Amino acid sequence: MEAVMNSVLKVVQTINMYLSDYILIVLLLGAGLYFTLRTGFVQVRCFGEGIKEVFGGIFAKKEKGKGGLSSFQALATAIAAQVGTGNIVGACGAILVGGPGAIFWMWVIAFFGMATIYAEAVLAQKTRVVNADGSVDGGPVYYIKTAFKGTFGKILAGFFSVAIILALGFMGAMVQSNSISEACNTAFGIPTWIVGLIVSVLAVFIFVGGISRIGSVCEKLVPVMAVLYLVGSLVVLAFRVKYIPETIGMIFRYAFVPNAIIGGGIGYALKQAISQGAKRGLFSNEAGMGSTPHAHAMANVATPHKQGVVAMIGVFIDTFVVLTVTALVVISTLYAGNGILADGAAEGVAKTNMAQLAFSSVFGDTIGSGFVAVCLLFFAFSTIISWNFFGKINVNYLFGKKSTLVYSVLAVAFIFLGSILSNDLVWELTDTFNQLMVIPNIIAVVALSSLVAKEVKENGKKK
Repeated sequence: MEAVMNSVLKVVQTINMYLSDYILIVLLLGAGLYFTLRTGFVQVRCFGEGIKEVFGGIFAKKEKGKGGLSSFQALATAIAAQVGTGNIVGACGAILVGGPGAIFWMWVIAFFGMATIYAEAVLAQKTRVVNADGSVDGGPVYYIKTAFKGTFGKILAGFFSVAIILALGFMGAMVQSNSISEACNTAFGIPTWIVGLIVSVLAVFIFVGGISRIGSVCEKLVPVMAVLYLVGSLVVLAFRVKYIPETIGMIFRYAFVPNAIIGGGIGYALKQAISQGAKRGLFSNEAGMGSTPHAHAMANVATPHKQGVVAMIGVFIDTFVVLTVTALVVISTLYAGNGILADGAAEGVAKTNMAQLAFSSVFGDTIGSGFVAVCLLFFAFSTIISWNFFGKINVNYLFGKKSTLVYSVLAVAFIFLGSILSNDLVWELTDTFNQLMVIPNIIAVVALSSLVAKEVKENGKKK
């Protein structure tokens, strides 16, 4: 059985290599650059507007009897999907394989991705459907069919739906539960299957409550988990403050000469740094992937532009705040100041335990491992419930609402399986389907770029 699993892993890794090293980089950077220019750098001009919309919407309540979510609930649901294991385990994996410089390329992907996600949110709002009972249907399948009429549009939308169900509803849930179980096992010695069982039961409670319960849970959970993680990270950085300049310098230096730390030729090392930044950046902020537009489609806002600028702030918080803090903690403790990874990879260090090693260097083994485990529990669990919701929308699109129960049962089964299966294979499979989602989503978003340009021209504040 182990030989079969290893063979499957090698095949999946080969597929991912071509997707992430070539197709993904071209699509993400190309679309991000295109929308940055087409919208006149909307992520810069309308950044302040987005901040005002977010903080002004924190205390806004969803109108009773009205379907969908408030703008802040939609953002919280999107951030719950974005801020997950990608911000801790994914960032650590990118640094370990691509060197500290991979973080620079994550920043690049995120900057241009802010323009892409603006376009996704605007189109999700423009093509959403409000049903007679007040419920809302929306997401990439609707703007894919708007972009391409007839059979081709249906095939492309169907391909996207299948990919997102597998990527988020099933494989993605496995990644999240796997990270939770591994962290809890390392920190507290709890068997992984017990952690998986607990997470599965909690997930069922949220799933049965539908969109209202998901929105309510996310708007309360997301701010708490973000503050908890940021406070703990800032404490570590306060202890390692003298290494911060060196840490930042390593990020920029190794972005262009990564072979100095990960070995090999400059061409190979640079490809590793960029591809890790692109792949893990996508998994972290999800801009261009087509996942978070499902949440933004549900927002009740005056204009699509308003939700577009709110969506941009989601990417900013995910990458430039949470993920960056993780990177600074890991690099300042494990790389800078003659850390254990100062000369490259070290035995016993993996992406699953890097964050715990980093926090433990200041807090001690027990508190450090426990802190990361608790944060991963919050991050990953919030992502599970959001991703399940996104998958459910596409299951309903393909098979109707009667299929929801079967989907939910399978999703819970995958959550449990993720806690006991091989971490490497789970991550590679998730990367595969995440990257496949990008293709139909980006094609449709670019095809409808004129609608996006018109929206930002009519409603975007000129600076």
